Amino acid sequence: MEPFKIKAVESIPFSTRSERESALREAGYNLFNIPARLITIDLLTDSGTSAMSDRQWAGLMVGDESYAGSRNYFRFEDTVRRITGYKHVIPMHQGRVAENLLFSNCVRPGDHVPNNIHFDTTRANIEHNGGKAVDCVIAEAYDPLAEVPFKGNMDLAKLDRVLSEVGRHKIPLVLLTITNNSGGGQPVSLENAQQVSEWCRKNDIPFFYDACRFAENAFFAKTRSNLGSSIPQIVRQFFDLADGCTMSAKKDGLVNMGGFLALNDGEMKDKVTNMLILIEGFPTYGGLAGRDLEAMAQGLEEVLDERYLEHRIGQVRDFGEALCSGGVPVLLPIGGHAVYLDARRFLPHIPQDQFPAQALTCALYLEGGIRGVEIGGLMFGTDANWPALELVRLAVPRRVYTRSHLEYVAKVASTLYQRRDSIGGLRITFEAQVLRHFTARLEPLP
Repeated sequence: MEPFKIKAVESIPFSTRSERESALREAGYNLFNIPARLITIDLLTDSGTSAMSDRQWAGLMVGDESYAGSRNYFRFEDTVRRITGYKHVIPMHQGRVAENLLFSNCVRPGDHVPNNIHFDTTRANIEHNGGKAVDCVIAEAYDPLAEVPFKGNMDLAKLDRVLSEVGRHKIPLVLLTITNNSGGGQPVSLENAQQVSEWCRKNDIPFFYDACRFAENAFFAKTRSNLGSSIPQIVRQFFDLADGCTMSAKKDGLVNMGGFLALNDGEMKDKVTNMLILIEGFPTYGGLAGRDLEAMAQGLEEVLDERYLEHRIGQVRDFGEALCSGGVPVLLPIGGHAVYLDARRFLPHIPQDQFPAQALTCALYLEGGIRGVEIGGLMFGTDANWPALELVRLAVPRRVYTRSHLEYVAKVASTLYQRRDSIGGLRITFEAQVLRHFTARLEPLP
């Protein structure tokens, strides 16, 4: 059962099919453009959509809004240092700012940055600085039916290949995303993280995590590897292997806004904080109010509760199993923060250049007011290069929806699957040069 009680509720909007048809047309068949008042179940993202606890809400009332050196910053700094062990903790208003500041200080044109699989903003920030984002995940990650316990693991042979092709001087750092969002929310094992760490040490290359779901990854490591340590101990074992991390606290920080960069390199810290002052604010608030720092510190402690994690991972697993029971093809095994529908198997009649995953997100919304997000050709594809996976991510906000909400989603998806042949493809009518999926406009093909 849920390891919490509910003391405040929010009404869910219900819309008619004709309202949703009109909304889709006006939105250019892009669910980012649909107002929340027309969404019944919102699974667009688990980022910033969590419900905060009573202790987090209470923390807002003790916010110290001093411009420099607020007491909330020192509690936040102490919490992150205790969890990660890193010397320097720099708050920022969300994770992509941490990515931007890190990469703008270390990535140069022609550099290659390996990761298991880069997510959209990570890839875009690397490429914006002239670098190349290289995916080095194990081959099994691209097989939606492969039941591999740590499908987010890095392939060391692929790392060796990048090194031999470009040389050590063209690899400013190695990233490891835990859990691996673009590959289905799949975890990375502690053993694999140790191997990546040893590879980086041997080649004198800095090693960083994209750590936004670090606690969920630690839970998988504990349960799938039968580790006897506690969740905080496993978390620290992971962090001890690296030189730092970027963090969107809007995920495992259990807050609606916040993030940080943590690292050991004092010279890099100085470069980052100098730029931070220019674009975000003083280093002890980093674009956040003191009350936000307090809520973030509290959330980072709460997320390590094993009872919470058992419920969180179990809720997503049960959701995935309900979808499978209805015949809906999903990526296996079920990940930590979301269930990923396999659009290739759901809509085999739609070719990838007609964006089957985006067509499926639109169909889910039209059928039941459900908002998911496409992770496939629209997000990552180009005319010359199409991604291996064509997915629809149904991300579950933390401590927000109950079992019956997710059962409703599974029922709608199963109903839609029974008449999947009626769903057609889409074509783009407008796209931006960078991160086109956020603002693209599409239309149904005749």
